Amino acid sequence: MRVSLTARRLVLGVVAIVATGFTMVVLHQPEPASAHGSVTNPPTRNYGCWERWGDDHLNPNMAQTDPMCAQAWQANPNAMWNWNGLYRENVGGNHQAAVPDGQLCSGGRTQGGLYGAMDTVGAWVAKPMPNNFTLTLTDGARHGADYLLIYITKQGFNPATQPLTWGSLDLVLRTGSYPTTGLYEAQVNAGNRTGRHVVYTIWQASHLDQPYYLCSDVTFGGGGTPTTAPPTTGPTTPPPSVPPTTPPATTPPAGNGGCTATYTRTSEWSGGFGAQVTVRAGNASISGWTVNWTWPSGQSITSSWNASITSSGSSVTATNVGYNGALSANGTTSFGFNGSFSGTNTAPTLTCTAR
Repeated sequence: MRVSLTARRLVLGVVAIVATGFTMVVLHQPEPASAHGSVTNPPTRNYGCWERWGDDHLNPNMAQTDPMCAQAWQANPNAMWNWNGLYRENVGGNHQAAVPDGQLCSGGRTQGGLYGAMDTVGAWVAKPMPNNFTLTLTDGARHGADYLLIYITKQGFNPATQPLTWGSLDLVLRTGSYPTTGLYEAQVNAGNRTGRHVVYTIWQASHLDQPYYLCSDVTFGGGGTPTTAPPTTGPTTPPPSVPPTTPPATTPPAGNGGCTATYTRTSEWSGGFGAQVTVRAGNASISGWTVNWTWPSGQSITSSWNASITSSGSSVTATNVGYNGALSANGTTSFGFNGSFSGTNTAPTLTCTAR
């Protein structure tokens, strides 16, 4: 039975931000990042902007190194803080009627145009992807999915210079339903596409008529030149309402290709939290990594992304997935998860092993 959804926002104040000659004003801190969900691999436009700049969104270098994110942060920072809320309601499956051409990445300027900057045409940071890849959707609220519709732009379409339209997309996959596990994966075949493309995902949530409209920028087959971006380490400091918790990182012996891992709590709500772990290679390249820790009493993981995570009692092992194991010397990657806790939400001490 479908039930109505009540949107919740926590007003935390007004912060005026001046960087690189423009002003950004944070009007609200949205609900915790566990609520709702989004495609996290390949990252959506606003999730990628949050991941790269969430703790560093005052950095003037953003305008030069990541200009599409810079214009998005300037237009509405809450679109990045609330990266998991890009949805409409009561569409009845008629997506093309609800979302006009040129507005696909904002869900038809849903929620008063909150996500309007996602439609801006330009060279968004594009993640290199193989032509056969696993799309990952992280659903912190465990809404479930009636289906995913996954489109990819036609060969020859250039999202850096052309607005995204329904006619520029090919439907490559319609999935079945997913239970409320919080992590939904789909095997996607991009055919013989090369160069820059947009992967466009419609997630039809199961708990009510609530579809999400999600744009992810990619390059296939080495046929394009992806935009150079800062190392994707993710936020090392959460939004202002959450104090960072970073235990000492492990230190590898010099020159042996070891690794370190640091833990940051990115959000917290009643009985739950979000966290991110940054893995850094040592003084030589590595081909893979494993991070281990032991939870304090009462803490556990409910969903995760960008790592394969197994638990045995309070012991947790996180291992790289196929696309983020190989790191150059001093290179970084990150993975994240949502968890639950009772009592005190304590940061674990991590160990990192490279191979």
